[in-house]
Amino acid sequence: MTYSDLLISTCTVTRYAPGAIDAYGNPTKAWANHLVGQKCRISYPKGKQIQRGTEVVSVDAMLFMENVDVTVHDRVIVDTITYEILFVADPQDAVGNHHKELSLVRVIA
Repeated sequence: MTYSDLLISTCTVTRYAPGAIDAYGNPTKAWANHLVGQKCRISYPKGKQIQRGTEVVSVDAMLFMENVDVTVHDRVIVDTITYEILFVADPQDAVGNHHKELSLVRVIA
């Protein structure tokens, strides 16, 4: 069994697309698909927190992905639920980067 076999779901990574403006000439938050149909696996840890500056945020979910281009400025959609990426861990094996572990918080619209 390979690592890829453990990734049983798919997700979409969206990235902020600057340049869109509203009717008043102000920039809007427009998210464009960056990676579509990426293999992933989501889990829901209990009691995990991330500190960002002076704020402590509870982690709603952990997402495991292959070694792809994601940053803390992106968002992830899994099973129609949008998450903000709080932290990107980049574990390595004996050769180099192996996969990504993303700490997520649910986006409340």
